[in-house]
Amino acid sequence: MRTKQELGEAIRRERRAALVVNTHSRRGRRLYQGARSRLAAAGFTLLGTYPVDRPDELEQHLAAAADLGPDLLVAGGGDGTIGTAARLLAHRDIALGLLPLGTTNNFARTVGIPLDLDAAVAVLTDGKVIDVDLGLVGDMRFTNHVGIGLSADVMLTAPPRLKRATGRLAYPITALALLARHRPLRATVRAEGREHEVVTHQLYVANGGFHAGRPITADANADDRLLVAYPVGGPTRRELLRDTARNAATGHRRTLGDDPFLAVRQLWLETDPPARVEVDGEPYGETPIRIGLDPNALRVMAAADSPDR
Repeated sequence: MRTKQELGEAIRRERRAALVVNTHSRRGRRLYQGARSRLAAAGFTLLGTYPVDRPDELEQHLAAAADLGPDLLVAGGGDGTIGTAARLLAHRDIALGLLPLGTTNNFARTVGIPLDLDAAVAVLTDGKVIDVDLGLVGDMRFTNHVGIGLSADVMLTAPPRLKRATGRLAYPITALALLARHRPLRATVRAEGREHEVVTHQLYVANGGFHAGRPITADANADDRLLVAYPVGGPTRRELLRDTARNAATGHRRTLGDDPFLAVRQLWLETDPPARVEVDGEPYGETPIRIGLDPNALRVMAAADSPDR
């Protein structure tokens, strides 16, 4: 496999790319042709272009694009699309190019990709290849987070009709409906020889630096060999709502050393009672689970001044 520098030089010199865009979303459908024309105008030879209107075919089209042998696989969509592409490209001699076309775009924010389409294409043209960590739960890699508790219940129970009618608003609507009868869980996190216990409605374990489009802390990122575990609120519903608002407003001022964050390389998590788990918004199963890291697993085209550890 080539070094990052060799792969970056090949991308800048040869401009061999493939494009996959989630056109099932309104924004992806609207911007697909613009993304394709901008990449062509930037000098990229597109070995294949794949507008994907059926979510269940996304992985198949990403695999077909990778099989063409591009140096750069450009994925356009939200965190679900980007996470699927990341799992496919882990430890492969292909860099992932990001066109953030979703709602929160957490992973793109984590690696510093601009949300403007022209600026994102400029990163693909003039940037460099870096490598970042992926989280690992069981044998499943993830880019952003593992959610335990209310978020997983929401993912499993949000009505398809409501999702079609309201898009991502279906999730907070469903969360408010569930919260009235949601019971807190007792979570035990074992890491680095210590045991941490918390009673909460919601617990996250993050690989990246953003959640819901907002910074988790000022110093969390996906290239530090660390996971960040943190509850959102305590046993009462009021605490959950309070801390959700506080996290959104103050994350950029907090650090990994602040309470309640726990920054570790791996952890074992169990709950009483067993709780549902979601991984980057997809149902995964129930606790107990072991969560770890796959260091430097993914190569990403990032801005030329991006840090690379």
